Amino acid sequence: MEINSTLLHGYEVFGKYTGSSSIPIYQCSTFAQKSLEEHPEYMYSRFGNPTRHALEEGVAAVEGGRHAYAFGSGMAAISACLLLFGKGDHVVLCKSIYGGTFQLAEEIMKRFGIDTTFVDETDLHAWESAIRPNTKALYLETPSNPLLNVTDIRGVVAVAKRHGLLTIADNTFMTPLFQRPLDMGVDLVIESATKFFNGHSDVVAGMVITNDDDLAEQIYLQQKAIGGILGPQDSWLIMRGMKTMGLRMEQSARSALQIAEVLEKNKAVKALHYPGLPSHPGYELHRSQATCGGAVLSFELKDRDTVNRFAKALHLPILAVSLGGVESILSFPAAMSHACMSPEERAEQGVTDGLLRLSVGVENTEDLIDDLTRALNSL
Repeated sequence: MEINSTLLHGYEVFGKYTGSSSIPIYQCSTFAQKSLEEHPEYMYSRFGNPTRHALEEGVAAVEGGRHAYAFGSGMAAISACLLLFGKGDHVVLCKSIYGGTFQLAEEIMKRFGIDTTFVDETDLHAWESAIRPNTKALYLETPSNPLLNVTDIRGVVAVAKRHGLLTIADNTFMTPLFQRPLDMGVDLVIESATKFFNGHSDVVAGMVITNDDDLAEQIYLQQKAIGGILGPQDSWLIMRGMKTMGLRMEQSARSALQIAEVLEKNKAVKALHYPGLPSHPGYELHRSQATCGGAVLSFELKDRDTVNRFAKALHLPILAVSLGGVESILSFPAAMSHACMSPEERAEQGVTDGLLRLSVGVENTEDLIDDLTRALNSL
């Protein structure tokens, strides 16, 4: 089936007992057992819940994976993967990375004796050079947040396989609709389902997907033992969002490309970052592993004062944390997604006080372009 059909029919979308047009919300903490000898599929909602299980099966189907696990946030999903490792282990991560992941690596993993190294994600030699005898995994995020740098997924997987390492990929910006890391050999894929999977800015959630049975058991143990589960109501909301995910993302990505083409020519824009444009240094590589440039772009203005004046002049995009909603969302990474970093750490990543990230929603493309152009021209 093609993707829009898979999103509607590729997993258990309807209630199997009544034929209801959506999976019921099993809003319960525990399940009655018929006897002490019985070993039912569901005992306690931390261990498993039918609504959450339906979502997990759906995400696995869309990702092309055998196993998926739903967590209470994207960071909970990231933590479940990175805390697979222990004292004395070493993990190599991309330098241009989500601020929450950076904070987890720098402030929490180190407390558990897990060492980390950040490398230029665009340089395969840098990935290989950072490997030590105690290295366990390579962690990538492509396109990266917020500069949309592109990492060679197949290349990093090949490096990992040569050294017997795991690969973990945050695929939030592209989703499996535009980029499929499991098909390229990645061991664990992370999605912040808060974003495009849900698509309505009313849920916080994360997913981990894998084809490896042993890794699946370890991720399930993390989910069950640490307890960062996703509740049934939020699971149901994401399944609702998935039904229109293909249509939403098609519109958003189409608009993002047109907006990027316009912003690239505006004199107020110092730099534009969008892998769907030929001017992007990772354009050809991105084309080889993704079907389009996606629905997120970032661009740089003169300074923080200019950013403030631009944001106040806009009418359509909301100024907010996060991305992937039906509404366009303008974010200021230095004070939002990467606020947990020091100014020096942000500078190292290239997150300046003039950088803005735009998640393009499903508004009319011409209306968005008119609004953005008017605001830029007012500076």
